Amino acid sequence: MRRAVSLAAVGLIVLLHGVLVAAPAQAATQQVMMANYAFSPATLTVHVGDTVTWMQHDQAPHDATTTSAPVSFRSPQLSQGQSWSYTFRTSGTYAYYCSVHPDMRATVTVLAAATSAAQPKPTQAPAAPNPAKQKPATATRATPGGSTPPATSAAAAPPSEAGPSAAAPPAVVQQAAVAGPTLDPMLLVAGLVTGVAILCLLLLSSRRPS
Repeated sequence: MRRAVSLAAVGLIVLLHGVLVAAPAQAATQQVMMANYAFSPATLTVHVGDTVTWMQHDQAPHDATTTSAPVSFRSPQLSQGQSWSYTFRTSGTYAYYCSVHPDMRATVTVLAAATSAAQPKPTQAPAAPNPAKQKPATATRATPGGSTPPATSAAAAPPSEAGPSAAAPPAVVQQAAVAGPTLDPMLLVAGLVTGVAILCLLLLSSRRPS
């Protein structure tokens, strides 16, 4: 019985360890080699949050300096065996070269991170109603004395409260709710593994003969 409990505990720990290993990483790290007076690869595609590390393998010094980019960067001059890393926070195309050897050129394309949900569109304010139309002038009739009184026009209707001069209410912009801090699932799994291991040790110790 004790052997079966031990095997079950070991199997559960191995299974949970596999889940931890298979969990996707939040950010990736890419490498660019400085060798034979060239950047390799010369074109690289990463995502926002990824880190690129330049490794220097030539005897002559090299650096990485942007010529056209959303955010400029410049590495120090690297000697043979040295490296330099940069984490991209803004999407776009980064063209760079070695300021010591201008023929060394390359580009890094940074893609935007995928969004979890589309932002809500702002609601539009209703259009202001048209002003009320005025009534046409009333027709005149002759009096018994033969004189014709001057034609009188009906009083103009009072202007609408929401006339052309009234400003339309501003559009209400709905802001996306800021997501609160979330608990790292890796910590949950690690806590679960620790709890299971302690439980198995307690079971084994309780079944030992006195």
